[in-house]
Amino acid sequence: MEKSITTLLFCLLSTLSVLGQETFTLTSNTLGGNSTSVEEFNGFGCTGDNVSPQLSWSNAPEGTKSFAITMYDPDAPTGSGWWHWLVFDLPTDVNNLPANAGSIDAGLMSADAIQSITNYGAPGYGGPCPPEGHGTHQYVITVHALSVDKLGLDATTNPAIVGYYLWNNTIAKASIVSYYKR
Repeated sequence: MEKSITTLLFCLLSTLSVLGQETFTLTSNTLGGNSTSVEEFNGFGCTGDNVSPQLSWSNAPEGTKSFAITMYDPDAPTGSGWWHWLVFDLPTDVNNLPANAGSIDAGLMSADAIQSITNYGAPGYGGPCPPEGHGTHQYVITVHALSVDKLGLDATTNPAIVGYYLWNNTIAKASIVSYYKR
C-alpha cells in the first residue's frame, strides 16, 4: 500500500511539474482569429492599410541567440504558398514588436533586424490578399528562436533561402494563425 501511495505521489508531482512549465509563446494584442482590413495588403487588388500586427513572445528556450518572424500563407494558389513577411537577426533583448513595425518607413523595427523581400517583391510586411472568391486563407505568423546571432543574409535574400536558413538554425518556434478571405 505504501509503495502505491509513493508511486501515485510521484506521478502526481511529475504531472504538476510538466503542467507548470512555461512554453515558448507568441501573442498579439491587435490580431485576432481573423485578419481585418487593417492588416490587409494595399496592392494586388487589395485596399487595406497593410499594418503588421503587434507581436509579443515569451519563454524563449535556453541557447537562443536571436529571433526571426515569418508570416506565411500555405493556401496561396502558387504551389509553394506565399511569404508575406520575413524578419531576422532580431536580438534576444527584443520580445515585442509594435503594430506597424513591418513598415520599412515607420522606423519601429529594431535597428539590428533585417526585413527581407517577400513574395510581393519588396521588403517589409505585406498583409493578407487572397484572390477574390478563393475562400479563406490561413496566415501563419511564427517567431523562431535561433541558435545563431545572425543568419548572414541581407534584405535582398529571397524567401526560400531565408526559410532554408531558418530551418537549419531554429531551436524552437511559436505561432499564431489568422484567417482572411475576400
